[in-house]
Amino acid sequence: MAIPRITAIATAVPDLDVHAHYSAWAETQLSEERQRAAFARMIARGGIDHRWSVLSPEDGRLEPGSFYNAGGPPGTAERMRRYADAAPDLALKAIAKLPDVSGITHLVLASCTGFMAPGLDQVIARRLGLAANVERSVIGFMGCYAGITALRSAAHLVRSVPDARVLVISVELCTLHMQHTDNIEALLAMSQFADGAAAALVTGDGAGLALGDGVSATLEESEELITWAITDTGFAMHLSGAVPGRFGDALGDPALTSQITGTRPANDIAQWAVHPGGRSVLDAVERGLALSPDALTTSRDVLREFGNMSSATVIFVLERLMAKRSESGVAMAFGPGLALEGLHFGWANDAG
Repeated sequence: MAIPRITAIATAVPDLDVHAHYSAWAETQLSEERQRAAFARMIARGGIDHRWSVLSPEDGRLEPGSFYNAGGPPGTAERMRRYADAAPDLALKAIAKLPDVSGITHLVLASCTGFMAPGLDQVIARRLGLAANVERSVIGFMGCYAGITALRSAAHLVRSVPDARVLVISVELCTLHMQHTDNIEALLAMSQFADGAAAALVTGDGAGLALGDGVSATLEESEELITWAITDTGFAMHLSGAVPGRFGDALGDPALTSQITGTRPANDIAQWAVHPGGRSVLDAVERGLALSPDALTTSRDVLREFGNMSSATVIFVLERLMAKRSESGVAMAFGPGLALEGLHFGWANDAG
């Protein structure tokens, strides 16, 4: 049986840094000075310096007359039109950095921030000039752990079809779904999300990150803590402040820890590619698994430089860890459910 491995990863973000503009815009929605001061403090402690957006410079400044400041919130139809315009270009920007996309037999695409038909998978396949018989799979609306699901699906394909060359794509345009609200918790949740795209090649030979066993877990009585609802004004995220504590407590359960690490202590795992769903989430993972203080450095770096790009973010982390060629690693992401999806990885030099 072929051992599936990621032989290349490439990533891309748009040109506009929207983080400071958003912070100023969000503060105007809070009527009380006490709330504005609290919001500013929490933004400063959030571990994010930059978030990138497909919005134009004019729209991204959130000034009067712009996309989010034109007398009323933009409707879902307009947000989806912008998704259809921008998502293919951002995905192709990442794909263009891969060394070779010839001979692709399968395409697996993850995205939870937009819908279009013909699908984004078809648009990308046509613009890449892929063969008409390329098999396509779309993973939609799963949330931040969909990047893990996409990679795991590609691994299953390679195990089934040993000569498969699978192109995995994740593209998320989170900044198309900002909402007008005076709820500080909602404004803080939106302050983490950004736009980005990642692409990976998964095959059965060549040097790369070998993809091993998967991990899936859903926490009981937690389904209301993260929700992602389609509304008349885009997709509305609810991210409870209780999420980090809930995950931290769950990861302290030996039964779940053994699912994630196997027979090894957590600190014997050489690399951790943890989805940076926020600074407090990373702190909770570090606490729950009793990891060393530097175990999640790469995840924290990605969060600081790019924010939370939903399903693409964990692939950004894996891109940086590839260069280390470590013998053992765990990739892990969280999302609505509350659910955890993970994947063991290591380094493979051999063919097959």
